[in-house]
Amino acid sequence: MKVKFKDHFSDKSDGYAKYRPTYPDELFQFLASSVRDRELVWDCATGNGQAAIALANYFSDVVASDASQAQIDAAIPHPQVEYRVAKAEQSGLTSASVDLITVGQAFHWFEQSDFFEEVHRVLRPDGVLAIWCYEVCEVNHDCDVIIDILYRETVGEFWPPERVTVEQGYSRVKLPGEVVPAPKFAMALDWKIDEMLGYLRTWSACKRYEAARGTDPVADLSVALTDAWGTGSRRVTWPLHTSVRRMNTLLE
Repeated sequence: MKVKFKDHFSDKSDGYAKYRPTYPDELFQFLASSVRDRELVWDCATGNGQAAIALANYFSDVVASDASQAQIDAAIPHPQVEYRVAKAEQSGLTSASVDLITVGQAFHWFEQSDFFEEVHRVLRPDGVLAIWCYEVCEVNHDCDVIIDILYRETVGEFWPPERVTVEQGYSRVKLPGEVVPAPKFAMALDWKIDEMLGYLRTWSACKRYEAARGTDPVADLSVALTDAWGTGSRRVTWPLHTSVRRMNTLLE
């Protein structure tokens, strides 16, 4: 079956690689401990490859795929990571060859039934699927109010409908397999205001707003956010919603 790829990120792959937050190593330690073998992990929809690079510390080989050629071109090279352009539903991997599949902040773009078929095809017995997402970041009350206005009011209509699944923390997604209880994880960075503004400009809704209206929505709030931010760095936090499943059951 030919699956249509919804490309929301190729036009800003450089900014995505520069400003996207990094996942905590504790997440990858946990995922590595959840599998029987650590030979091959598939990082699906790898983006700039940050998860793939971290997984290389725990697995012999990493295949990192993304449907966007621009994202793969901007990904970080690593001797243990094989990057490839491929859709989530059509990985090109050998059947029963993968110990762990990871999907960070991308599952909501997939054709779910087709992806689950691919998951069952490529995973080894008792292999594990892990998906996670994060919502709007948290700084402090004054900054959060301004960022929330950007997110919900200024560019709210430009978010694709799939975004609702992220806002729900993937809680309403029915994943196959046996639940593997996961701890709570969060990303955290100390950023200056320029880094925060650069990150906001990577939002796909901001790009659509700019294309439709001809103005930068982040520039419109930069003065207010800079005043609320103050001087120096602030801690920016993104709580993660993590779902992990062991595939020792038949595809439902």
